[in-house]
Amino acid sequence: MPAPTPISSIRNLGPATEAAFRRAGITSAEELRALGADAAYGRLLATGTRAHFIGYYVLVMGLQGRPWNDCRGAEKAALRARFDALRAAAPAGAGAAPSQLEAALDALGVIPAGRRGFQAGAAPAKADGGPKAPARIRSSDAGISR
Repeated sequence: MPAPTPISSIRNLGPATEAAFRRAGITSAEELRALGADAAYGRLLATGTRAHFIGYYVLVMGLQGRPWNDCRGAEKAALRARFDALRAAAPAGAGAAPSQLEAALDALGVIPAGRRGFQAGAAPAKADGGPKAPARIRSSDAGISR
C-alpha cells in the first residue's frame, strides 16, 4: 500500500494548512479530495480554525488544480455564498477564536466590546458610511509608563 500523499502536495496548500487539517483529523491529500472543499472546511471550522474567505477559496481552487487567484466574478460570488453558508452552519463560536494578539489587547481593555472578533484591517464605518481611521493607541492608554 503506497504512503499517503501529503496535503501540502495540493496546489496552493502549504505546511500551515496541512497542520490545520491534521488538527481536524484530515491527514492526506487523498482524504481531503474525497471529502471535498465544503466538508473539509466545515471540519476546520469545527476544530477552531478561524473562518477566512480567502482560505476557503484557496482550498477550492487548489482542489481543482488552479492558482489561488484564478477565482473571479460570478464564480467568486458563488463561492462566497457557499462560504457564508458554511460559517452559518458551524457550531456557535467555531471559526471565531480570537488571535493571541486580540486576546492580549482584550485583556488590556484596548479592544472595545463592539469590536471583539473584528477582522484585521477592517475599520468600523463612520456615521456617513465611510471607513473610520483606526484609533491610535497611546502607551498611557495601555498602562505603560515611560
